[in-house]
Parts: sequence; structure tokens; C-alpha cells
Amino acid sequence: MNFFQYFAQNWGDIFALLIEHIELTAIAVVCAILIGVPLGILINYVKKADKPVIGAANIIQAIPSIALLGFMIPLFGIGKVPAVVAVVLYSLLPIVKNTYTGLSNIDKNTLEAAKAIGLKQWQILVKIKLPLALPVIMVGVRVASVTAVGLMTLAAYIGAGGLGSLIFQGVNSVNNNQILSGAIPACLLALLIDGILALVEKLITPVSMLKGNKAKNRKRRKPQLAVVAVVLVGLIALVSGYHIQ
Repeated sequence: MNFFQYFAQNWGDIFALLIEHIELTAIAVVCAILIGVPLGILINYVKKADKPVIGAANIIQAIPSIALLGFMIPLFGIGKVPAVVAVVLYSLLPIVKNTYTGLSNIDKNTLEAAKAIGLKQWQILVKIKLPLALPVIMVGVRVASVTAVGLMTLAAYIGAGGLGSLIFQGVNSVNNNQILSGAIPACLLALLIDGILALVEKLITPVSMLKGNKAKNRKRRKPQLAVVAVVLVGLIALVSGYHIQ
């Protein structure tokens, strides 16, 4: 039996594991963003906290993924919760670091002008700093998201499910078709997520920061926005439709 025959016979199970993989990855990345971005903002204002926070994130990143998953078992048991927690911890470094870097590299003259017109600190953050830092923050989110897809395959090691289940079963049974059935969809998912977030990154980048003609850049955003919206709606409908069934 070749790979295509195996895939055709087991596409229902593979699709179910793909949906589960998307859900686990989405939960982990959203949690990492909700934790990482505020941390990056905090250490931008509290300068003494930047080295300890980034240092801690670096240490977590240096721990082998299998070891970190093993450390989660005594704390959270086995299943989806420890897998999501481990992936969140791994995803924090690029998000925290890029948020801090994006906010720290804003032109000081721009900030001085904002203060001169009477904007308060929170207004400067919301209206000036975050919009200008968003492209850099999105780079961190892209890295974290693509990494999370790969790390989530290892989560099957502690019973979290997802496409990693196929890979581990294939390794145990020396079934290359089963390994490929888990590895190929995971790879394509990572590429799809990276492509979507690359478009989002362009859309949220201020027109003044883009190279080339500004008018052309504005016109290009509409079809790009439509593509992102269609893909996101399609993914949400896919996941929701599967659960309804």
C-alpha cells in the first residue's frame, strides 16, 4: 500500500486529528499572545524587569521540548492541558522579545511630539506605540505560531492528540505511510499559517512605513484583506462544522 492509498482509506481520521491540531495550536498561540504582549509592554516601561523576564523566557526556550512536556505531567497530568501550557511557554520568547523591541525602537522625536500635544501615557501607548510596533510584534507572533504547530505534534507524547498521534503510531509500528500522514498535513498547516500571518503583517503595517507608492499600497490592502477574511472564515467554519457533526 502506498501513501496515497493509505491516505484515501484513512482520510476521515486524519482530518479529525488535523482539526484537533488546529484547535490546540490556536488556543496555545492566543494564550501566548495574551500573556506575551502585556509582558513586553510591562518591561518596556519597567526597565529593570527586561533582563529577568527575557532571561526567563530564554531559559524556557533552551529546555528540550520532550523534557518540558515531561515536567508538565506531575503538575497537570496527561492530555491537552499540559500540552497547551508547554507550547504557551515555548511561544512566549519571540512574542515578548519582539513586543519589547518594537516598542523600544520607536523614534524618540515621535514620542516627544505626542507628549508635546498633551497625550497621556496610556494614549501614547494605544495611539502611537502599539500601532508603530505592530509589524514587529507580528513577526514574533508568526514565529511563535509556526513553532507551535511543530511543537504540538510532540504533544501526542503525553496524550494530547493531534497529528502527532499519527507520527508516534507510525514510528512505533514502523509505518512510513502513517508518519507521512501526520507530518505532511502538519507541514502544510505551518506554511498556511505563516502565509496568512504574513498578509496580516502587511495589512497592519502603517502605509507610511511601506516601501513604494502609498496609493498603490492602499489599493493592494483591500484584496489582501479579503483573502485573509475568507481563509479565516473558512477555517472557523471548518472547525465549527466538524464539531456540529
